[in-house]
Formats: sequence, structure tokens, C-alpha cells
Amino acid sequence: MSGTATHMSTINHLARTCKITNLQSPICFDRRFAFSFPHKPYSVSQLLPKTLHGPSSSSSSVNRRSRFKIPKRLSVSMEWQDCSVKMEVDVPVSVAYNFYLDRESFPKWMPFISSVEVLKDKPDLSRWSLKYNAFGQDIKYSWLARNLQARKYIPTPNQKIHWRSLEGLPNKGSVRFFPKGPSSCIVELTVSYEVPALLTPVASALRPFLERLLRGGLERFAALAKTT
Repeated sequence: MSGTATHMSTINHLARTCKITNLQSPICFDRRFAFSFPHKPYSVSQLLPKTLHGPSSSSSSVNRRSRFKIPKRLSVSMEWQDCSVKMEVDVPVSVAYNFYLDRESFPKWMPFISSVEVLKDKPDLSRWSLKYNAFGQDIKYSWLARNLQARKYIPTPNQKIHWRSLEGLPNKGSVRFFPKGPSSCIVELTVSYEVPALLTPVASALRPFLERLLRGGLERFAALAKTT
């Protein structure tokens, strides 16, 4: 009995002296468990299933591309308007046609044209200036136009004249002459133009306003053509 008690006290003494902090039991020296010390901790990503790791590198790159997707270029379409007026003029068609060919005389009868200069070295080209007070503001524009009566655009005399701007305010148009009798004709003037950004807010009122100006201009044209 005394031997057994001695052995038990020795075992208890070893258990007390071999404890490690934060452990509730003594170290086990059994070789079968030696491989488990020290234990390497698992990371959280190793414990999660692959589907929860987040997007793969390929999908993340796609997401990055979609996040910074470059917007498509928007096509800007400017508004064009057409104005057309027709009037009977009490002069022969040849007189009306030749009077209209005199572009530098336009300021005399067209109210919104302030000046026209025909280029001396290129008579098919002319510089136009527009100046008019309307819609509560002073409107000023200029452009270079080609009178399309040269080369393949040669019109039938006394029937048609047409033009197109090359720079400045975009516009184009034509004037047609229809004989009505030996001493009268019908003049039909058509003008197409791109609505300037300044006048976009009043674009709906611009066409009827310009039609009134064109009609008034043709009335003065008819009066002046009689004096030629």
C-alpha cells in the first residue's frame, strides 16, 4: 500500500508541474499524437466552398469591364427646315430670271440679307451676311455659297437657279420660274436651312416667321423687277 501511495503522489506531482498555460490538461507525450503539434490553423477561405469565394479572375475582369463600360457615341442629328413661297410677278420670265441672278442686289429686296459679295476670281461663289432683329435678339450669320449654275449644274435658262452653302450657316435652296404669259410669271422660292443652336428654343415658330419674310421679300422683288 505504501508503494502504491508513493507512485500516485509522484504522478500527481508531475501532472501539476508539467501543465502549460491555457491548457486544462497536462501535455501528452504519446508518440502517436506527436504529428499534431504544432497545429497549423485553417484560413476562412479554405473552409468555405468554392462557390462562396467570390467571382473568379475571369468573371471579375468581366465585371470590371462592365463597370467601366465606355458609352456608345451618340449620333447628333441637327434639325433642318424647309420654307417655300410662291408668287406671281408681273414681268416676263426672262426679266425675273436675270434680276434674280444679280446676287449683290439681294439686300435691296430681301429684308434679312445685309450684304452679298460675289468673288471676282470665282463668280460662282459669293459671301452672304444675314442680320435681323427677331425673337428679342440680334441675329447675325454669314456663309459662303456656291451658285450651282456652272459645269454640270448649268440650269435651263429662265427656269431654275439653285445654290448650296459651303461654309458658315448650313443652307441650300432653289428658285424656279414658270411663265404664265408674255408679261408675267410665277416665281417659287424654296430655302432649306439648319436651325442654329441659338434659335432651337423657337424652332417651331421659325418656319412661319421666315415664310413671312420670304413672301415680303418676293413682293419687293416683284416691284423692283418692274423698274429694270
